[in-house]
Amino acid sequence: MNELLKVGVLGCGEFSEHFIELFLAHPYVDSVVVCDVIRENAESFGKKFNTDYCFSLDELLKKNINAVAVFTPRHTHGPVVIEALKHGKHVYSAVPMASEISHCEEIVKLVNETGLTYMMGETCVYYPCSMFCKEKMQNGEFGKFVYGEAQYHHDISHFTEHHRADVKALGVPPFFYPTHSLGMILNATDSYVTKVTAMGYKDTEDDPYFKKGINLWDNVYSNAYSLMRLANGGVIRINECRRIGCKAPSSSIPAFYGTKGGYQFSNAQHIFTKNSEGGVDLTDVSDYLNPEEMTKNKNLPDFKNRVANHEWQWDSFSPIQPHARLPKEYDGLGNGHMASHQFLIDDFCTAAYNNILPTVNAWLAARFTVPGIVAYESLKKDGVPLDVPDFGDPPQILQNR
Repeated sequence: MNELLKVGVLGCGEFSEHFIELFLAHPYVDSVVVCDVIRENAESFGKKFNTDYCFSLDELLKKNINAVAVFTPRHTHGPVVIEALKHGKHVYSAVPMASEISHCEEIVKLVNETGLTYMMGETCVYYPCSMFCKEKMQNGEFGKFVYGEAQYHHDISHFTEHHRADVKALGVPPFFYPTHSLGMILNATDSYVTKVTAMGYKDTEDDPYFKKGINLWDNVYSNAYSLMRLANGGVIRINECRRIGCKAPSSSIPAFYGTKGGYQFSNAQHIFTKNSEGGVDLTDVSDYLNPEEMTKNKNLPDFKNRVANHEWQWDSFSPIQPHARLPKEYDGLGNGHMASHQFLIDDFCTAAYNNILPTVNAWLAARFTVPGIVAYESLKKDGVPLDVPDFGDPPQILQNR
């Protein structure tokens, strides 16, 4: 008999708040406990969501739970996930998987040995651009993959005031948070990175973030750019920028090309082209990929500027997103990040309850994370090409569960 989930949510902050009601509403979840080392945060969330609460990971792991949802600061994920897995808990983790390759490898090893469910909550595999490129790759309309570009452009000024207050952590090397850009394009290509070369922009602004002696890594690079070779022979360009004049969409695939077709995107316009005898056949697929609320407003005189400022890019579904498969209990509940939140929690709960591999399993999470860690090493060595370790595919026994 399948076991309902008893979820311990670790981290009571601005981000986890979006997900707790989704756990509570899911038909495969029995109960939720919230936890934070800041006592007032845990108490506040416990009262708000009418749940039990506690104040440390050790205390949480002793509670009557069988799953942990990790929403701690991004650089802490690896050790926390490893500890939860060692205590026999399924794990949902916000991105990234970890900040050290050894931690990624250990998570893969533990999942393989225990059979527990691990899922990294990568929003961007549910983004319309990634889903579209994957759809066209799978039906052969792109031909063989040649080249693609993906980016996470999130200027430091667009972070919340609370987020910017964590000066030591906010200067994290951009490539330690690579999963939005990498996840989008690797999801679409169904391949993985074998070699990287990278360069960076040394921050020159007078602020307390990207300076030696200030952040935890002595990191001075606010922007990072990499070329990556894939196992399928193609090449991708990945940008991770925190000092850049761009607001939305923060994550995008601006270009994706194969031997037969291509996709281009810029500020709400999505174009698909296919080779033809006369050149190319062009199709504007914007209404298929843009959020439905965005499409409803596309004739407004200030439409383009409102899109550039992130309007209609939070909880409105796009036609390509299969939202009909979501639990009926989610109707009317909050969503976020291009309407990806509900897919994330539903996929994790469904995987853990039914003992099947989740969408972004441990092996795929490592492929979304490790190339960025290696890219940072290349960046520090002025672009020296470096090989990227790969931990393979999930064992067949897990794929067939």
